[in-house]
Amino acid sequence: MSFAAKTVVITGAAGIYGRQFSRAFAREGARLVLTDRKPAGLNAVARELALPAERVRLIPADLTDDASIAGFVAATGCPDIVICNAGIYPFGGLLDTSTAMWDEIMAVNLKAPFLLTQGFARKMIDNDVKGSFVCIGSGAAHVLRTNGLAYCVSKRGLDWLVKGMALELARWGIRVNAVEPGLAVGSANASFPPGYVESMSSRIPLGRMGGENEASDAVLFLCSDKASYITGAAIPVDGGSAIPRRALSPVGQKGVVSQQKESTPKEPT
Repeated sequence: MSFAAKTVVITGAAGIYGRQFSRAFAREGARLVLTDRKPAGLNAVARELALPAERVRLIPADLTDDASIAGFVAATGCPDIVICNAGIYPFGGLLDTSTAMWDEIMAVNLKAPFLLTQGFARKMIDNDVKGSFVCIGSGAAHVLRTNGLAYCVSKRGLDWLVKGMALELARWGIRVNAVEPGLAVGSANASFPPGYVESMSSRIPLGRMGGENEASDAVLFLCSDKASYITGAAIPVDGGSAIPRRALSPVGQKGVVSQQKESTPKEPT
């Protein structure tokens, strides 16, 4: 899946998945345009990649600001691939979510992918580029949690946005898909409650967290010619965490199904 001579835009490049995607595309020969609202984080990613200057551009942008997004799109040129990776997950249920928190979550997780896809798709159409977009979703699009209502709503909206954008852009040969990663080794957990990572890990059907390359391998596949007939899809890469299921009581495990449903995970997958 070589991406030599391809220009790849990655948002949220300083985050755990952003760094993984940057490394993966760099290994495959791509030219990278990386953005994050933290210039120091972008510089750290560039040092880690150690690419020649002609293969990486760093453009800080604030994805909560429409003008900043427009400036980023204008400064980037016409890419071949766009990875809408940036996202935020402040903990908060219905009664704890302020309007400011709601607006920020919707801006970064939902509005920014819309504006970025809209802006870059126009450039692709003008330049006859049959490009590919991948948005980073979540199992929260399918399973509600009581400690992240706004996040769940944003990811549910993103799921429909991906399908709608795929439908509209298909006539130009532009594909739009999503990858829904689960809890991965190295995921930022400083803001998680005590025991959060351990609790989530114990619920993963495959019995482990995601490895270094598993989400990025799915992203590479969807952006490659091997996926040329796939658009509007959302691929979960979460070890089975988002599969609807119920727990069995000790009696149920001997053959009688318990009537007690397993509580759905309240944390991000």
